[in-house]
Amino acid sequence: MRVIAPGRLHFGFANLSLSHSRLYGALGAAIDGPETVVEATPAETIDCTDPTVREYAERICAALDLPGVAVSVESRLPRHSGIGSGTQLALATLRATAGCYDRSVDIREYAPRLGRGGRSGVGVAAFETGGFILDGGHPTARFTTERPADGTWRVPPILARHQIPERWRFLLVIPNAESGRDGVAEDESMRSVVERADPAMADRIAGLVLRRVLPAIADGHAEAFGDAISELGRLNGAWYADEQGGVYRPPVGEIVDKLDTTAAVYGAGQSSWGPIVYAVTDAENADAAADAGREALAASGHDGEVRVVSGRNEGATVAPE
Repeated sequence: MRVIAPGRLHFGFANLSLSHSRLYGALGAAIDGPETVVEATPAETIDCTDPTVREYAERICAALDLPGVAVSVESRLPRHSGIGSGTQLALATLRATAGCYDRSVDIREYAPRLGRGGRSGVGVAAFETGGFILDGGHPTARFTTERPADGTWRVPPILARHQIPERWRFLLVIPNAESGRDGVAEDESMRSVVERADPAMADRIAGLVLRRVLPAIADGHAEAFGDAISELGRLNGAWYADEQGGVYRPPVGEIVDKLDTTAAVYGAGQSSWGPIVYAVTDAENADAAADAGREALAASGHDGEVRVVSGRNEGATVAPE
């Protein structure tokens, strides 16, 4: 069984304050660009050279009562870069392992057992259905500042899902910079942010999401959507400023500032912990946006890659070997 899983952009959270009844509540979108591709065949033991994927396979085989599996990773998203590599790798391994035994699995049910969906539900939803996603977060009383043990939470429910308009494009600027936070470092940073997050910021974001982000995606207005999403990123960055050295982590701020000066870009921001920078544009302005991305990357003093991708309105694809 061969599974192809999309990347995703993470625009930010609706709330990080313990003063409100729901914590997190993520916004993001699946993209038709870099992919994770995993292949699996039945085996008597666990056969996998990738230590991370091997651990996933061991958990999956134990949960599904399978004898073993041979798993190979044909391609993977850049790790800890802001486009959801960990979740897509885990869920692709789950779907491929179950599928090679002709077993069906409820992705939402099993994702927490693999440590996925503990804060954001965007990655799981991107794997399931693609599109633009707003999830409902977790009950604050359940999560507080400590994430529960793997397997003891539920993936956040989807509150809104919209098709990404066909003419929209996302510019990706990928600097060769230090990877974003993950694992223990990410947990510690999030704990610190949540402990001191200003609840008034969440109230501002709630109005932004309801009055600007959702109407823009529903109406298909790329300019309005880009403007609203970039504002969401700036507000989220104010929560993270002490943890990442500013509203955006270096060198993201320089790149975003440069992109904001071009008419071909409707809004820019940092995906998750970065270092990937995204910008909203459309098919008519894609070439000019790409040029602006290359100029911004060069001005930041970093090498890297610039890509223009479409939104993706379907989840992972599955095909037998």
